[in-house]
Amino acid sequence: MTELILAVFGSFIAIIGFAVLIETPWKYVPQAGIAGACGGGVYFFSAQSGLDVVMASFLSALVISLLAHIFARVFKAPVTVFLIAGILPTVPGAGMYRTVYYMIADDRTHAAYYLVQTLEIAGVIALAVFLMDTLFRIRPGRYVRRPGNAGGDRS
Repeated sequence: MTELILAVFGSFIAIIGFAVLIETPWKYVPQAGIAGACGGGVYFFSAQSGLDVVMASFLSALVISLLAHIFARVFKAPVTVFLIAGILPTVPGAGMYRTVYYMIADDRTHAAYYLVQTLEIAGVIALAVFLMDTLFRIRPGRYVRRPGNAGGDRS
């Protein structure tokens, strides 16, 4: 439990620093930190629960994307303000590093393994962002009353 709290707090601090680095407007920095901290916590908890790194990254990206969309609507800001900074804990930087390291060390087996894993993580991050964006774009149809049409047409 203590490790989870430290992971969430560490993610929050890292996201705050990254948000300042990429010049996120000051009034949105705490919300970006919250999105990243929640995503980092979900990733850490999922990985500690025995889920694969790819699935943990997917769940983390889903949570971050959900919070980014909610914050965007609540604070009337673009989704990317919260998403770009918040997605940092999920980005497979260590996998990219290991891929290059094993390429330089001429260990093709490990290099191929980490390359495939890195591409899978990048793919599930993109999929999670796409799914959440699609869910927030779906709206039930509205009935529009046009002149001369008593019942209204669905458009």
